[in-house]
Amino acid sequence: MKKLSARRRHPLAAVVVLLLALAATGGLYAAFAPAGKAQADETAQSLAIEEGKKLYSVGCASCHGTGGQGTTDGPSLVGVGSAAVDFQVGTGRMPAQQPGAQVPKKKVIYTQAEIDQLAAYVASLGAGPITPTDKQVDPAGADVANGGELFRTNCAQCHNFTGKGGALTEGKYAPDLEGVSPKHIYEAMQTGPQSMPSYPDTVMPEQEKKDIIAYIKTVNSDESESPGGLALGGLGPVSEGLFAWVFGLGALVAVAVWVAAHTAKAKKS
Repeated sequence: MKKLSARRRHPLAAVVVLLLALAATGGLYAAFAPAGKAQADETAQSLAIEEGKKLYSVGCASCHGTGGQGTTDGPSLVGVGSAAVDFQVGTGRMPAQQPGAQVPKKKVIYTQAEIDQLAAYVASLGAGPITPTDKQVDPAGADVANGGELFRTNCAQCHNFTGKGGALTEGKYAPDLEGVSPKHIYEAMQTGPQSMPSYPDTVMPEQEKKDIIAYIKTVNSDESESPGGLALGGLGPVSEGLFAWVFGLGALVAVAVWVAAHTAKAKKS
């Protein structure tokens, strides 16, 4: 009887065996499922790069070289990353219509899927800034006041304190930021297109970029008030001074001429 009782299984033994079986099954899934997903992602990325290379050969290679090495007509694209491609092509600046001091924004000729493929190919040429996600560029909950301080410190010298843009040297200019998507503003800060300096995350963290985006969107919206009267394009004291000289001084001259003319008539009579 003692031997039989010694061999009798513990009541929890079946539960332990079941848990071990489930753990083994989960281990097998963990071992094979992620590998399958990774392989699928790698295949999709390879296809995107392949399609992007075809698009690049038709629309970009004539200026940037067949391998992105650059030519006398266009800079090297090795190491610019997918963010630069998404910004330049997504805003219509590339492909450029003609060379000049600055490439202007124009109508986009590629679909977003094609832009993603081009970006994947260029990114494969060398590591660079990556296209941000929707979460990274979402200004919801950002500190608008801090964004304004950062913008006035780092950006207002060229873009004006409300982002209306302004003239630079040698025919270049800082573009108007009103209506620019948060993603493209973020990418511009990442990559520093044309005359703009770049602000990588090591210099300006992601949260500060979101604060700046929130400020730009707020200051150019109906939420922003102009207690001084007419905003005059938000271009600051230069435009306000010009308005005062042209219209204010002009009105004073007109009044002076009118008074002089009526005084002369009064004396003659």
